[in-house]
Amino acid sequence: MKKRYLITSLILLSLLSLFVGVSRITPLELLDFQSEETEIFLISRVPRLIAILLAGAGMSIAGLIMQQLSRNKFVSPTTAGTLDATRLGILVSMLFFANASTIEKMLIAFVFALAGTFLFMQILDRIKFKDAIFIPLVGMMLGNILSSISTFFAYKADVIQNMSAWLQGDFSMIMKGRYELLYISIPILVIAYLFANRFTVAGMGEDFSKNLGLAYKRVVNIGLILVALITATVVLTVGMIPFLGLIIPNIVSIFKGDHLQKTLPHTALLGANFLLVTDILGRVLIYPYEISISLMVGVIGSGIFLYLLFRRKAYA
Repeated sequence: MKKRYLITSLILLSLLSLFVGVSRITPLELLDFQSEETEIFLISRVPRLIAILLAGAGMSIAGLIMQQLSRNKFVSPTTAGTLDATRLGILVSMLFFANASTIEKMLIAFVFALAGTFLFMQILDRIKFKDAIFIPLVGMMLGNILSSISTFFAYKADVIQNMSAWLQGDFSMIMKGRYELLYISIPILVIAYLFANRFTVAGMGEDFSKNLGLAYKRVVNIGLILVALITATVVLTVGMIPFLGLIIPNIVSIFKGDHLQKTLPHTALLGANFLLVTDILGRVLIYPYEISISLMVGVIGSGIFLYLLFRRKAYA
């Protein structure tokens, strides 16, 4: 898995994504800056592409950080309750802060995502039987509890349909002015790269980290804050995208190992590539209609997840 191949495929898939859609747009039509095609291209196609790249890279890196800090290859925002805690936070913002700005809603979702992630890590510290499969099952149970709480209060407030439609991962509604929150992911990815070596050491355990002079708790807290921020911005902007942060880091680690500073660029590139492929498939399979990205990634990602489970069992 060479970086230049990932970059080349990313460029080709990005160009394909820009010209796939219900409205047929050709490169020649973009030479007319006043045409309707150019307006659609700039208002819809380009923002959609940027959102896909940032969401794919961001969620993949979030999963990579969680797997490193928890020392478990099957932990991610999907299997640690982070996505479900974010969903609960968004519900709270809808019920009690209906007039809040997007940034304020993101901060509320971030607080809940961070609290849910910290709760999972606390549960993880208290579990003695740290089996690779058992840990994510605990996280999924926590997520289901949080999801049930969200569903109960959404039914009580009669906003279940509104919340379900809003949180369904979908890039079709991404337009200029509706995706810029994702730019927060860029400095987060830079910070993650700068802390990559520290996350790698922290993944070796608290005692080992302290022996090397690393402030273990602080590094773990920084990592969880980065994960919560990425998850909150992606869910609030695009919706829930399952399995992305789970499967991409595992695929990269098979080829590149577990050193974060070496695998982080590959993880970001592969995550963006994977999301581009699934998005393009969702747009062409039932053309001119579109399959939501959460459904596409859920189906393909769950299949890859099962393969990784059986592969680990075979090599155990």
